[in-house]
Amino acid sequence: MNSAWAIPIVAYFLGSIPFGYLIVKMSRGADVRESGSGNIGATNVSRVAGKTAGVITLLLDAGKGYSAVWMAASWMHGNARWMMAAALGAVAGHMFSCWMKFRGGKGVATALGVFLPISREAVGAAALIWILVVAFWRYVSLGSIAAAAAFPILIYLFYSPGHAPIYAVSLGSALISILVILKHRGNIVRLIAGTESKLTRNK
Repeated sequence: MNSAWAIPIVAYFLGSIPFGYLIVKMSRGADVRESGSGNIGATNVSRVAGKTAGVITLLLDAGKGYSAVWMAASWMHGNARWMMAAALGAVAGHMFSCWMKFRGGKGVATALGVFLPISREAVGAAALIWILVVAFWRYVSLGSIAAAAAFPILIYLFYSPGHAPIYAVSLGSALISILVILKHRGNIVRLIAGTESKLTRNK
């Protein structure tokens, strides 16, 4: 058996580490899933345990995604197909963690991390879209949805300027974007109903 097939498996288990849950449990002795939105991501961790805990969660969730793809790149000498396999594994691990009964976060920070070694320019453009949408409408979820929806186009533009990305990169980025948007379906319902929480000035 080709040992390379272990890459997405290792990436899944790395992505499955529920840092937000662990940080709130250790700092507050509480289950973050029982407060706020019930999500284990940085936004809800910030609501439950404070801004510092939220920032640490964001960095760790992005870091585990980056590490998974960096590992694949090192192992397979920069092969983009295996890097994308690791990216999908890490994001799936975060969203469907085996330690959380196959539930998890929405994957925004982890997706940011997995694409940093693949296309920093696309990640930077997606981050700019997120910032502009949140600054104008003050919905964190809307910024995440907009950035995810735009990401396959950004990968097409920035991954290999003047050339279409290889099929694995295009398909992988599209799949991750779809997963992130699907994980926000509750937010989409609330946005349409006008009941989604806004980011206030003091936050």
